[in-house]
Amino acid sequence: MSIQRKLGRTTSQRKAMLRNLTTNLLYHGKIKTTETRAKEVRSIAEKLITLAVKERENFTELTVRTKVPQKDKNGRRIRASADGKRVTVYNEVERKIKVDKPSRLNARRKMLATLYPVTEAPKDGRKKRSESRSVDMVAKMFNEIAPKYADRNGGYTRMIKIGPRKGDAAELVVIELV
Repeated sequence: MSIQRKLGRTTSQRKAMLRNLTTNLLYHGKIKTTETRAKEVRSIAEKLITLAVKERENFTELTVRTKVPQKDKNGRRIRASADGKRVTVYNEVERKIKVDKPSRLNARRKMLATLYPVTEAPKDGRKKRSESRSVDMVAKMFNEIAPKYADRNGGYTRMIKIGPRKGDAAELVVIELV
């Protein structure tokens, strides 16, 4: 008997589909899929959330001084001439950064191995590449999802049956984060 359901796909296709479903579940909080796929996604998502909950506060904060380019009102860098060359003008700024401890770094890498990168389109609906931004899913896991489930011992997802699909009568469910 196999450890995972095969879902009628080759190994690479199955892994890609489950990674995609897991990423969408964690990004959107809810997805609609078949019952067998949802059961597989549930196990992957719950393991990732457990990792995030365990390692959410396992970091140290450092204060560093960095150089940040000055920008004009349009968001473009301000350039000045120095020695006959045009160079960018910088300001020194103190910032606090989080430095992961080894176990949190390991958890971050495990999450990155499972989750796909997410690109968020602008809110106005236009799909313009210059205005879209990438979402750091691991940061979302540590900063938003993990604190929500800090006092919970497992059971982070819920499956609600919504009936058979019209074409092939496969049982559909909505899987959502509790």
